[in-house]
Amino acid sequence: MYGLLGLPVDAIDFETLIAAMDTAAAKREPFLISTLNVNFLIKCQQNVDFRDSVLSSDLCLVDGMPLIWMAKFLQVPIQERVAGSDLFGRLKARTNTRLRVFLFGGTGDLAARVGEKLNAEDGGLECVGVLNPGFGSVEKLSSPEIINQINASGADLLAVFLNAEKAQAWLMHNHHRLTVPIRAQFGATINFEAGTIKRAPPFLRSTGFEWLWRIKEEPYLWRRYWNDGRSLIQLFLTSVLPIAIAARVNSARSEFDVNPKESDGRYTLALSGSAAGEYVDRLLPFVDKAAKEDRDVTIDLSDVSDADGRFFGLLLGLRTQLAKRGLDLHLAGISPRMRRIFRLNRFEFLLTGR
Repeated sequence: MYGLLGLPVDAIDFETLIAAMDTAAAKREPFLISTLNVNFLIKCQQNVDFRDSVLSSDLCLVDGMPLIWMAKFLQVPIQERVAGSDLFGRLKARTNTRLRVFLFGGTGDLAARVGEKLNAEDGGLECVGVLNPGFGSVEKLSSPEIINQINASGADLLAVFLNAEKAQAWLMHNHHRLTVPIRAQFGATINFEAGTIKRAPPFLRSTGFEWLWRIKEEPYLWRRYWNDGRSLIQLFLTSVLPIAIAARVNSARSEFDVNPKESDGRYTLALSGSAAGEYVDRLLPFVDKAAKEDRDVTIDLSDVSDADGRFFGLLLGLRTQLAKRGLDLHLAGISPRMRRIFRLNRFEFLLTGR
């Protein structure tokens, strides 16, 4: 896992992702997937609850070429766009393994039509239930009748087709009530699968201009893309560019070291040197130990001179694992320089808790 502009991102390919999904289906354990695009990035800067839903995810996939470009600019090794629509298509095309899917959302009878189509094709997805809950609040869409219908289906995968904010809020609201192991928001995939909206040609998707095609197909989206585009430019100028320049100016890195301490029921990792690049992996055994210890964790950054996306990714992963057990991650010894690095990378919330 890496940290990218306040978000966790997993640098994995489709093969690894689908294998993880098959494992989660077999274990019947909750497995939340978030597919991050520019809209997700911008909403996470503006909405704390939305950001928390992403931070709580088991896998965060990069579904958006602008994010991949910025990741490469910041030396975060995201090599492949893992789009929700492509994931759905690959699952559907499999012949050796089949997942049972429940389709939740969509307008009109789209989910029912796509479900019939999936079962007629006899591919890698078997539709075991569909439900268009209509409009309403997250609470209204979380009635016992709705949750019971989803759980009774015995599905392996819950594919949600609500708008991003409502979908993430609904998934978090019902996290402990749902028994379907794999949950993900697939956005406009339902429209592509039903054929009501044509997806952009592959060359447009690979060059990052899919948004132009989406506006052609759905003209009302122009306002969202306009607002997201302006915010993205601002992020690039105020965060991405300064981080990239600083990394090239301060290319010399000091030796990284970890000093673990245990006292007063708390596990403390005192770090020194440059928490960046290949050095960061030296922290992995200590982070794994900290995640398994039944105690709160403090990371002392008093003697740390630098940090990058890999370090922030480790922090996010540890924070999530501790939070699931009701434990706390505390960062101590924050110098003005480190505070600036956290702020530029959009991870200042790790210092304040929100």
